[in-house]
Amino acid sequence: MPLWIATTLAAALLQTWRTALQQKLRGQLSVNAAGVVRYLYGVPVGMLLLGLYAALFGFVPPPPSWGFLAFAAAGGLMQILGTNLLIMAFGARGFAVGTAYAKTEAVQGAILALILLNEQLSLLAWIGIAIGVGGVLYLSLAGKKLTPAELVRSTLQPAALCGLGAGGCFALTSILIKSANLELAHPDPVLRALVTLVFTNILQTLMQGGWLAWREPAQLRAVFATWRSSAPVGALSACGSACWFSGFALAPVAMVRALGQTEILFTLLFSRFYLKESLKRSEVAGAIIVVAGVVLVLLGR
Repeated sequence: MPLWIATTLAAALLQTWRTALQQKLRGQLSVNAAGVVRYLYGVPVGMLLLGLYAALFGFVPPPPSWGFLAFAAAGGLMQILGTNLLIMAFGARGFAVGTAYAKTEAVQGAILALILLNEQLSLLAWIGIAIGVGGVLYLSLAGKKLTPAELVRSTLQPAALCGLGAGGCFALTSILIKSANLELAHPDPVLRALVTLVFTNILQTLMQGGWLAWREPAQLRAVFATWRSSAPVGALSACGSACWFSGFALAPVAMVRALGQTEILFTLLFSRFYLKESLKRSEVAGAIIVVAGVVLVLLGR
């Protein structure tokens, strides 16, 4: 199995697990505070992963450049905005469907990667992405009348807007993080990915933590008070991001994001068995369509 496929599948699983834990924090923390914990508590875990990888292979991490820091900061900001929008989508429709709306990031990422990075895909891969997004839309809009007016009304509901916005932010995050990775002067892409992870998490902690200290000081105290439940979120976030960043470094962004749609399967499982949310047949059918699209993407790579 190619390394980028293994890291992407691991990233999808870890991200789903982390998001489920983060959703549980909504009862204790605000949207911004729930976002801060994934970066604040992820920094030491990212440093540990970088230190172990560098020591294992005898690498010296490359120094950051100003271009690298600019891309990492921009990518980190997009991830913060995307995470906040995703958490807001949960409140409007629930964990499983809120995440489904955000999965449009696959097609958004493919288009942005084509425009900004000139990443080319085969026709079969594009068809797979389209089918995957079709599965997401079916999952999100099943049971509604598909008249133009109803379609527009469904698309303009709060959960849809938050989810679509989250997908756009995550797609931009992928592009910016890959650009940051390419700014580092080192031949090993995984080492570059881990360096990118550490610096991005530090910058995210400063950005969103600073906002929290300014606008929600009581929530900043709560972030530290809830460390027992918050620390696992940060650890899973760091491990998941390490896998995502490695995938971006090893393969085209569009391919990684398309394969990452398998997260919807993990999401449905977490939704049913961890969060105790009931699932509809339409949600299961939509997930199967998404998987079919992913299979076509892999066949067309």
